[in-house]
Amino acid sequence: MYQVLYRKWRPKKFSEVVGQPQVTVTLKNELKSGRIAHAYLFTGSRGTGKTTCAKILAKAVNCLHPVDGDPCGECEICRGIDDGSVLDVVEIDAASNNGVENIRTLREEANFTPTVTKYRVYIIDEVHMLSIGAFNALLKTLEEPPAHVIFILATTEVHKLPATIRSRCQRFDFHHIAPQDIAGRLTYVAQQEQASLDPQAALLIARLSDGAMRDALSLLDQCLGRSKTVTEQVVTEAAGLVGREPLFALSGAIAAGDSARALELIDRLYRESKDMARLCEELSSHFRGMMLIKLMKDAREMLAVPEAEYARLKKQALSVPLSAVLHGMETLQGALEQMARGADRRTVFELAVLRLCSPKLDSSPAALLRRVEALEQGAPARPRQAVPRKAPAQPPSPAPEQREAPRREAEKAEEPEKAVSPAPPGNAEDKFTRLQKSAQKLAEWPEILQIIRQTSPSAGAAFSGSSAYVSGSYVLIDAPNEIAFQLLRRPEQRDRMRAAIQRVTGRAFNLGPYRKKAAPKAEGGDPLAQLAADARKAGIKVEEKQEESKP
Repeated sequence: MYQVLYRKWRPKKFSEVVGQPQVTVTLKNELKSGRIAHAYLFTGSRGTGKTTCAKILAKAVNCLHPVDGDPCGECEICRGIDDGSVLDVVEIDAASNNGVENIRTLREEANFTPTVTKYRVYIIDEVHMLSIGAFNALLKTLEEPPAHVIFILATTEVHKLPATIRSRCQRFDFHHIAPQDIAGRLTYVAQQEQASLDPQAALLIARLSDGAMRDALSLLDQCLGRSKTVTEQVVTEAAGLVGREPLFALSGAIAAGDSARALELIDRLYRESKDMARLCEELSSHFRGMMLIKLMKDAREMLAVPEAEYARLKKQALSVPLSAVLHGMETLQGALEQMARGADRRTVFELAVLRLCSPKLDSSPAALLRRVEALEQGAPARPRQAVPRKAPAQPPSPAPEQREAPRREAEKAEEPEKAVSPAPPGNAEDKFTRLQKSAQKLAEWPEILQIIRQTSPSAGAAFSGSSAYVSGSYVLIDAPNEIAFQLLRRPEQRDRMRAAIQRVTGRAFNLGPYRKKAAPKAEGGDPLAQLAADARKAGIKVEEKQEESKP
């Protein structure tokens, strides 16, 4: 009789367990030192090795010839536990044996000494399914069991266990297995089965298994039933996936706002009998990949996709604002929740895609933010025409403080050498004022500064403590010191800053007019003396008169 892969290739030793060193190393050290506890609690998601490690532990404590904490696998005890002929190792499914009577029977059997082994081992799987009465019946035996009894409890929902049970066990948490570790194990199994497994197909199976080795081996078994040469296309067909090309096409249509194209793609996939809920889930995962690329310096390890696909996804992510990506994820997750409640899957998915293509149809805050950003990015400021200034009327007796002073040299340095959009000389200050009035603080500026520090530590130090503001398609940077102000005048520094801003925000901004921070005025000075000094600098004649002392 054929034996499925996840049973055929179940690890027989701790050294064969993949991706759980925090469990296997500790258990081997306890076995080598003889510090064997009377109760263990294995917790973690499905397919991560809880029951497998429980059986290995049962063999290791009873093995006649253990090797470095591992069972030998050759003695009669190890072979008997593997084939189920040794009755001293009992595996109980708590989902179907969850009553008080079942636990009472277990307690009575536990009093008898084992027949052929050193320890009688009880493996209780899905222990969280026991009733409250069953837990209470087990509590006393679990606290003070006979010397020849070991309990191993396994569960996927440890929070459902009473605290009195958890406190009496040594707890071991099983983690999700990394996709790279799963792919390596799948490649080994495929070689032993005389089959060919493409590396990209192995990574795809690993991603679909969601950290569960059992699920990965089951899917590989299904793929080998189709072909001895397992490619990415074979995995896609076996798992009922949509494929990467339709996902890129659909997300591209959403980014372009092409509702008709998006609906055509959905209709074609529906006629190919693709599950709309699975399609919605895959599209949400696609948007998540774009989010990780936009927020992380390098998301290759988290995404675990081929290099060519990563480059393509990165190119698409950089062309879409982060707000649009987050809006897409929120909308698709909401659609999945509606599908779970029994709504028509195709209709729900089409409505979600239409809202993503046309944010004006969506009144959610995320959609409104997308619309505002689109308006800011797509509506540049209109050029202002120069208006000739009228000569100011001369008052009868002009005072020095009423006359208009010419522009000072410090103000001439406020504009950069290479202006973004040249304006008439008399209009530059008005434009700067207008941009300042509509400016909003750029929340991502600290993250942008971090990127600048990585590319140029000296520039990062110069701009430390600075702030930036967004006004339409401009980013206004408040230089905190003279060095930063001079750096802003250099074209290469401006290009680096534009690249950093686009990398974080996903938008291309112009760098608007800059203004140096005014030097703080000295406290305690004479205001009249300061006024006279300013007037002399402006070319105004100032006469000083001494006040006559009264007799």
